[in-house]
Amino acid sequence: MKTLTKISATAILMIVFASSVFAQSAASANASATIITPIAIAQVTDMAFGNIAVQTGTGGTVILAPAGTRTTGGGGGVTLPTVTGTVTAASFNVTGSGVSTYSIAFTGFPLTITSGLNTMLVSAPVSAPSGTGTLTAGAQTVTVGATLTVAAAQPAGSYTSATPFTVTVNYN
Repeated sequence: MKTLTKISATAILMIVFASSVFAQSAASANASATIITPIAIAQVTDMAFGNIAVQTGTGGTVILAPAGTRTTGGGGGVTLPTVTGTVTAASFNVTGSGVSTYSIAFTGFPLTITSGLNTMLVSAPVSAPSGTGTLTAGAQTVTVGATLTVAAAQPAGSYTSATPFTVTVNYN
């Protein structure tokens, strides 16, 4: 019995000392967050295709580049007169945080423009920069062009959209 008591006492002592050998250890960390300037976009200039002449029997397209230049889409039914009228790509100021990158998306296309009961379609928007942009010192200008489809014998008039298109920017 003494041997059993000695063995039990030795086992209990080993357990007590073993638990102190495996003492707990701890470390700590802090939490942080940085709030950046919200991205924002403001419209500066509306899109304008300028003066366009169309033949009676053949329509065509006018392509307005983001740089504000325009060309015909071929087909020969549309010409761009020397007196251009107002020709501008849509322009937007984007502001935000530092040198952040952002994505550019469009809604509202195809867009119908009207003059009385007559209509034309504006479609295929393109932007500069295209798809994504990078803010420089928290700002960048985005310009947007598109393609205007003109029907054969399109009636004369000043065509405008009843609803605008939207350019959306989001931080990447």
